[in-house]
Amino acid sequence: MALVTLRTPTSLDLPPGFRAVALRESGDAFAHACRTAADEGAGTLVWVRRFDVAEFAVILEPEAPLAEARKTLFMGMSATADAIASLCPPERPVTIAYPDTIRFDGGLVGGGRLGWPKRCGEDETPDWLVFAATVRVSFAGVVEPGQAPTAAALDEEGFEGGGPAMLIESFARFFLRAVDSWQHLGFAPVVTDYLNRLGKDRPGDTLSLSPAGDLIVRPAVGDHERRLSLVDGLKAAAWLDRESGGPKL
Repeated sequence: MALVTLRTPTSLDLPPGFRAVALRESGDAFAHACRTAADEGAGTLVWVRRFDVAEFAVILEPEAPLAEARKTLFMGMSATADAIASLCPPERPVTIAYPDTIRFDGGLVGGGRLGWPKRCGEDETPDWLVFAATVRVSFAGVVEPGQAPTAAALDEEGFEGGGPAMLIESFARFFLRAVDSWQHLGFAPVVTDYLNRLGKDRPGDTLSLSPAGDLIVRPAVGDHERRLSLVDGLKAAAWLDRESGGPKL
């Protein structure tokens, strides 16, 4: 049996416009980015040097009121899902559970978060936004394969990447492409990409996003639509194990 040594990544190869800030293995990319956003500025990508998860956060400087800028989450979620899909077998689906949970081949593999200044009102333009994501690459001895049937780790599912660093680099490229699309084509392509990744509770349901980013579910049978709040979903962070700081098992 061959022995595989998991190595902690040491650097990133990012496209122009990004500047990497690396944290030690015990760091918290989301908290650090929110804490330093005002000083670090847009394009700063904070990441944690870990081998078992890809944990990163990018600082943005929006030009729209918070109620509109908050929809940046959809762009970040799509870029994260696209990065996973680009490095994994095409037959393994990458889906999003609204608003911020990522599933790989049905198992919970990670999720995204969004941060902004606490005192910013809905109709005020925030000085900064932070999109962050954590994706489980390996169970790394936390559990044995099969002991967490609702969870997934990329290296258990045919991950073809070179570890967390390559996934973060891929995210940066997809995110930059999404930003360019938003600037030149408007927000419609971002919404379409995000909705195409959403899993449906029932086949035939029609999914759409309200101007505020809430999810509207129209069932195939009956006329009672459901509305899921973006703000409430972000607060819940259903994918996050708040004790460990990583994706739930």
